[in-house]
Amino acid sequence: MMNETMNLIIAGRTKRRRRFILVTALLASIALALCCTMLMLGNTIYPVQDVVRVLLGEEVKGASFAVGTIRFPRMVAGVFAGFAFGVGGYIFQTMLRNPLANPNVIGITAGSSAAAVFCIIVLHASNMVVSIASVVGGLATVLVIFLLSKGTSFSIGRLILIGIGIQAMLNAVISYLLLISKQHDLPTAMRWLSGSLNGANMENLYPLIITVLIFTPIVIVFGKRLDMLELGEQAATSLGVNTDKTRLVLVISSVLIIALATAATGPIAFVAFLAGPIAKRLVGVGFSCIIPAGLVGIILVLASDLIGQFAFTARYPVGVITGILGAPYLIYLLIRINRKGDL
Repeated sequence: MMNETMNLIIAGRTKRRRRFILVTALLASIALALCCTMLMLGNTIYPVQDVVRVLLGEEVKGASFAVGTIRFPRMVAGVFAGFAFGVGGYIFQTMLRNPLANPNVIGITAGSSAAAVFCIIVLHASNMVVSIASVVGGLATVLVIFLLSKGTSFSIGRLILIGIGIQAMLNAVISYLLLISKQHDLPTAMRWLSGSLNGANMENLYPLIITVLIFTPIVIVFGKRLDMLELGEQAATSLGVNTDKTRLVLVISSVLIIALATAATGPIAFVAFLAGPIAKRLVGVGFSCIIPAGLVGIILVLASDLIGQFAFTARYPVGVITGILGAPYLIYLLIRINRKGDL
């Protein structure tokens, strides 16, 4: 009887592992296909061999500028920003055990956005200063939200409500800054706020790339502890998890990558909100969804950017398309949570 039970457990674990590997490989393949499509499509469609030659450093008439200077940085921005938003959103949703507890809803991206818009409109700062301000704004917003929601005991519901209030206040600040801005600053700020890959260049993307490459392994290492945190504070502590240290590392890591992604592309709506739930639905239980969530984030950003560029007569920023995709899900989720009385 004991052997049969062990065999069933091992078989179930093997099945879940195969599903995880299959889903991750499928998501990676879709993301790679979208990357290739972004490099090939445009006003002029270039064949795969020309794209490969450009990426290898060869000079190809027409293609070198279009692919190397315009499309490749745009694709890189979509990949790293999508991955950052997907991973950051999944971390917050899992750590706080609530699908609403993501950077878009609780005001973290609004904090980064307010700081960046202030630098653009008031200080007329460089891209590097905007990136730094975006990170500082995100971290400061997280600190304020956690301090205000602490009270006598930590409450996820209180944190979400305070975060929504902070977001509303920061959005009001952003609206005021836009109102007083000079006419020549307004297009830059509006393009940035809508969430767009337009005008991406490799020089401005290096901080985001480096941050994602450094902090993703850290997040993966803490991934097992993240799964234990989902069981609750007492259960995680009884399993030997230092919950305070784990939360601190995960919060700092996720806020940094989200803030730098926001600085690079603007606050692309709902990617952090959608990536985690989609990844968890595809992967199932038993494995961390950090990498799948990041891959889903990449797919959402790249696919939405392609739709915004080529599916309509006018061209729309990627944030407009992701907003259209995410808004109905947010309404559905709010209705479901309200019926359960979880918030």
